[in-house]
Amino acid sequence: MGNITKPQKAKLFIGIILKNESLYESLARQLCLKFGRIDFESSYLNFNYTDHYEGEMGVNLKRKFISFENLILPDKIAKIKNITNKIESRFRKNRKRQINLDPGYLNDAKIILATTKNYSHRIYLKNGIYAEVTLSFLKNTFTANPWAYPDYQSNDYIAIFNQMRQIFMRKQK
Repeated sequence: MGNITKPQKAKLFIGIILKNESLYESLARQLCLKFGRIDFESSYLNFNYTDHYEGEMGVNLKRKFISFENLILPDKIAKIKNITNKIESRFRKNRKRQINLDPGYLNDAKIILATTKNYSHRIYLKNGIYAEVTLSFLKNTFTANPWAYPDYQSNDYIAIFNQMRQIFMRKQK
C-alpha cells in the first residue's frame, strides 16, 4: 500500500480566444480578482486551427495565454472551470460568446486542461467538469499527446508552455 501524500501545487493558466482585443483589459481585471496577479502573458496568436467558434464568435479570432502568480491545488481546476464559464457568460452579447476561456494547469511533468466535454481519454472531476493530460514534459520540452487539439500541438503553443514551466520551476526552488 502506498502512502497518501499532499499533491504538488500547480501553475494555473487560461487560454483566451476572442475577436475584439479591446475586451482583454476588462477580462484581465475580472480574472485577476478571482485568481490573483498575472505573471505571464503571451502575445496574440491567430486562432485558425478550427472553425468551431466562428458561428458564435466570428472570424479572425485571436488566442492569448496568461498564467497566474498564485499556485493552485490541482483539485481546484473543476471549480475554476465553472468560474471561467460564468465569466464567459458575462461577456455575452446578443446571446453569443465574445470570449472563450480554457483554464488548465501545469506542473513539472504535464499540462492538464479542464473541459465540459466527455471523451474516452478524459476523466470526470465534478460539477460537470472533465480533465485530460494534453501535453507531457519529455526530453526537456512539452510534447503533445495523440488526442491534443491541433493548436496545442503547435510549436508556438509548446514554446509558450515551456516559458510558463520555467516560471513555475523557479518558484519550486
